[in-house]
Amino acid sequence: MTVTRPAERRLTAHDPRLGPWRSFLQAHARISRRLDEELRAEHDLSVAEYDALLNIAEAPGRRIRMRQLADRVVLSKSGVTRLIDRLVDDGLVERSACVSDARGAEAVLTEAGLARLRAASRTHLRGVEDHFLDVLDADQLEAVGTAMQAVADRAGAGPTDPAVCAPDVAGEPADRAG
Repeated sequence: MTVTRPAERRLTAHDPRLGPWRSFLQAHARISRRLDEELRAEHDLSVAEYDALLNIAEAPGRRIRMRQLADRVVLSKSGVTRLIDRLVDDGLVERSACVSDARGAEAVLTEAGLARLRAASRTHLRGVEDHFLDVLDADQLEAVGTAMQAVADRAGAGPTDPAVCAPDVAGEPADRAG
């Protein structure tokens, strides 16, 4: 669905349509902060580290090119490099030459990384449930999902398929470890 607007109606700082945008930013910041605090307290992982481990776990062979990982997480290329450096230092990830192109580097999830991800996924999923899912009724959740998918599609992100199962990172069947 493409939304068009007349050229004469430009957004201003006082436009009431900014309310949902500001609420989205505030909710995202608060929930992300809580999820980060919970993961750090219980597993000594940041939400960014968790996200990187999850993306590597979901990749074929539990390995992903650094460039692809940078495209999937909300960090700059140099930020991903520093993040992977920390995960390598902790023994959760290994760097490897790319199987298909030796010029590239891949991040490979170690067994210790998979175990840490599995343990942390329980905390993360509990947080998503407590701070997001439990706040919304079924109709609100569907509306948020539809709206955010439209925004993601328009911004260039590909559609997600909730029916596709992620690897069993939580140690139990799940659509996605979140």
